[in-house]
Amino acid sequence: MREALAGMTVRGRAFLAAGVTAIVCAVILDQATLARVGVLLLALTLLTVAALARNRYRLTLVRTVAPQLVSAGQSARVTLALANDGLAPNGVLLLEDQVPYVLGTRPRFVLEGISQGWRHSVSYQVRSDVRGRFEIGPMSVRVSDPFGLVELGRTFRTTVPLTVTPRTVPLPHIPLGGAWTGSGDNRPRAFATGSAEDVTVREYRQGDDLRRVHWRSSAKLGELMVRREEQPWQSRATLFLDNRGVAHRGQGIASSLEAAVSAAASIAVHLTHRGFAVRLVTATGEESGSAWHVRGADLNTGPLLESLAVVQPVSQPRLETGWLGEGAHGGLTVAVFGAVETTDLPVLRRMQHHAGSAVAVAVDVNAWIGAPAADGTTRILAQQGWRAAALRPRDRLEAVWQELAHTSTQSSRVQSSRQEGVAT
Repeated sequence: MREALAGMTVRGRAFLAAGVTAIVCAVILDQATLARVGVLLLALTLLTVAALARNRYRLTLVRTVAPQLVSAGQSARVTLALANDGLAPNGVLLLEDQVPYVLGTRPRFVLEGISQGWRHSVSYQVRSDVRGRFEIGPMSVRVSDPFGLVELGRTFRTTVPLTVTPRTVPLPHIPLGGAWTGSGDNRPRAFATGSAEDVTVREYRQGDDLRRVHWRSSAKLGELMVRREEQPWQSRATLFLDNRGVAHRGQGIASSLEAAVSAAASIAVHLTHRGFAVRLVTATGEESGSAWHVRGADLNTGPLLESLAVVQPVSQPRLETGWLGEGAHGGLTVAVFGAVETTDLPVLRRMQHHAGSAVAVAVDVNAWIGAPAADGTTRILAQQGWRAAALRPRDRLEAVWQELAHTSTQSSRVQSSRQEGVAT
């Protein structure tokens, strides 16, 4: 009852005040008709309060978002399924769902005619040009009587996530380090010369070719074992993103960091579609949620894009190198750099030495603040053995990626010339 009295609207308080005033005036002026009007207003208000106070609301809400993973600029639809499981009918429902401001304005709905067993669903669209992970909800519900005298508030505290991934563009196929970077049974020679992993065996799995059974190990262990060196091999690629705050310029979606993240997302999708197992590494080290993402059915790149959706600038000035000591040397490394300093040279050399092929997209951060374009980062990377191309605000990523193919050809010629010079 106390909650219902506290939930009286301005109209309800006006009715209550008018009823009391009419009764007082009727007593002073000895007007029976006025007294009846006052009693009617007072009774209507109090009966409404009592009815809402005694009503046991059992409203249920199921919120769904489809799809839960969208690219920046794409829309998602939120569906609200409401039901009244209470024994008594409700009045008017005023619904307001809480959404982050980047997804749009807060949707509001007014629903009437809510009886016992009532079911209804409403939907609305959300859209964001900003990447990130957002929570939709909770929903606030205002239950009102038909006269609008009392409103009671309820809150559904459940929320659902919506992940907005960076924008991606399709990239052309270019040589990424020779024929050995492909996937399948054609493995690089470095892997075929007999490393510790190549000579090991693993347990038999349903679907394995029986011709690959290693009978000696099977007899020794008492279960079927197959040779791992004859299993299809999938090449690996490390995608590095420099997300240090000192390496980028600008703010918000117009910053150089956002351009770097979008470029990294496009490269991640491209490499996955080409059959690479891709892991994401940032300035703070390897991202555990996307470690060695292996292509699967429908080439799902969700884990990689989800990790890129929540990448934020970090304050540390130096690049983390702990991930370089994991696994064998070789494989493809594709990096998206911001500005690099002379203190980064040892890390750049180590990354290039660690990789079988090192490719870089260098974001020209000076161009993002209106300064003259400079190719300092590209030149530094080239001096450290990287194949690098510069990305500026007006450049198309597809053209920059294609430029790396010409850089690859030139680098191969230079390397061949050097080898010939050493041989003579």
